[in-house]
Amino acid sequence: MKKFVAFSAILSLFISCGKGDKGELVGVKGRKWHPEKPYGMTLIPGGAFIMGKADDDLANIQDAPTKTVTVRSFYMDETEITNSEYRQFVEWVKDSTIRTRLAILADEQGQKPGSGGGKGGSIGDFAFADVDPEKMTPYDKYMYENYYSVGTDDDIYAGRKLNKKIKLIKEPGKYPDEHYVEVMDSMYLPESESFNGLKTIDASKLKFKYNQVDLNKAVKKKGRKNFYEDAPPIEIYPDTTAWIKDFAYSYNEPMHNDYFWHQAYGDYPVVGVSWNQAKAFCAWRTMYKNAFIKKKKGRDQVNSFRLPTEAEWEYAARGGIEGGTYPWGGPYAKNDRGCFMANFKPNRGDYAADGALYTVEARSYEPNDYNLYNMAGNVSEWTESSYYAEAYEFVSTMNPHVADKKNQRKVVRGGSWKDVAYFLQVSTRDYEYADSARSYIGFRTVQDYMGTAATGTRPK
Repeated sequence: MKKFVAFSAILSLFISCGKGDKGELVGVKGRKWHPEKPYGMTLIPGGAFIMGKADDDLANIQDAPTKTVTVRSFYMDETEITNSEYRQFVEWVKDSTIRTRLAILADEQGQKPGSGGGKGGSIGDFAFADVDPEKMTPYDKYMYENYYSVGTDDDIYAGRKLNKKIKLIKEPGKYPDEHYVEVMDSMYLPESESFNGLKTIDASKLKFKYNQVDLNKAVKKKGRKNFYEDAPPIEIYPDTTAWIKDFAYSYNEPMHNDYFWHQAYGDYPVVGVSWNQAKAFCAWRTMYKNAFIKKKKGRDQVNSFRLPTEAEWEYAARGGIEGGTYPWGGPYAKNDRGCFMANFKPNRGDYAADGALYTVEARSYEPNDYNLYNMAGNVSEWTESSYYAEAYEFVSTMNPHVADKKNQRKVVRGGSWKDVAYFLQVSTRDYEYADSARSYIGFRTVQDYMGTAATGTRPK
């Protein structure tokens, strides 16, 4: 009885503290949501459109019959992801890989942070930041003792915190000790294998690992078991040899040598990136943004960046023009002044007729009515969807999408600098295998819009 009276007293205390709601059901009050347009993206208001071939299918492929579908609102990159933007990903992976290797070696040597003076005087200054549990918060200490200190079967250092407060030393003449030299030397190719004797990074060492979520699998299993799929590390450096492999009996060595890394091509679309690498970039971009937000109080994390579905891509490419052949409407690839509207292969192989030989800068030509550049031509673009010729016959009319992990044929859209005008049409479908990297395929990312207010075709 005494316990019941005590419980009642405590319960009365809690009830008396809720003065603001006056006993009414008012819901849980949280932070006010302020939608934030991601940098470099534009909002595509959701709506319905007729997906598929509006004109005769001249190639007679018959894989895009007309179908009215509806897509939800989303943000989309105004341009294809550029070399400069993808290099930010590569540099982040490179930096993290070097710091991890330095920290592991420091751990093996028994060195702790600050043992080199705290300014990069020895490899000890790059040791794991969590080597002293006594200086941790209770949460960090618990996580360290139960997870990070034991790692996983694949990686005994999984979860350990890197010390990113100290800048990496990149000039060989300033390396602090022989251990630092050992780590840095392991990141580069031997001089005998380097191009023109230049110090060249070993691209096989640049790998990014992330957990993938298979929601379809989780739904079928009716639970969260196996909710995450532990994907193997992915080599993220673009395949620059695509410029040579894609074209037999053709001299494209200058593009292989310079296109990705040289600043002259910084604002050009990245190519030589597989579907798997594009997915890894999306995962990194999400993590990179949320890591920044985590440091700020009072902000919710952003939705994941991802590749667009095939329907989203076509809806965005049309720019609100019903029945258009190209992003600018059409039916011609030239404007009223006789100038080509995109970068493609006109006139039986006269690649330069449109003002470009290979790719062009990502903001070239006129954008469509959604302010999206090069939705036709320049480079074809990966989408999230798997390719089936008969897909339009069975996909949903709301947010249609084929997510088949077993089907490695992934839809690419938009045509490229090496394609004829047919592939520039907003309704033309094409595909490539997920592990393939081509000199004419790039990508752009999207992010879901929170809410339903931004709808383009709703009644006024």
